Amino acid sequence: MMNSRCLLVLTLGMVAAPVAASNYVVVRREILVERPAESVWQRIGSYCAIGEWLKVKCTIVAGNGGVGTVRQLNGVTIEPMVGSTALSYTYAQTAGTMAALNYHGTLAVEPVGARRSRIVYTLVYDAASMTTEQLRKAQFDRISARFQGAIETMKELAEAQK
Repeated sequence: MMNSRCLLVLTLGMVAAPVAASNYVVVRREILVERPAESVWQRIGSYCAIGEWLKVKCTIVAGNGGVGTVRQLNGVTIEPMVGSTALSYTYAQTAGTMAALNYHGTLAVEPVGARRSRIVYTLVYDAASMTTEQLRKAQFDRISARFQGAIETMKELAEAQK
């Protein structure tokens, strides 16, 4: 009986720690492309194609291009692929400037009829640790502009292919 009480006290002490509140932010950017979805994905959807359309150095450090593949950006940022479909992938950032914010991203191409498609890039991160509204807005604006530029570049690349 004494051992059970000790265990109960220890267990209660471990769950009493407070958990920080989250403030998840979603940044969604999309653009129409005058090409079929499969053609667009073939041009921009490989896991290291980010190097071309986001203008970063990308290296696959593990995996074969499917779920579980890990890319390294600019020699620092680590992003394992955590999900995929025929025309999308989702990744988490485990090391890099956004890793502490529980940053995740999904790149997808959606069909819009037989000859058109939509590139959709959705980013999610936790802004709870940002101490001011000014800081939160600056981060949102920075990410929004960077990924708007990325999808515009992807559109140009996809529409330029023959």
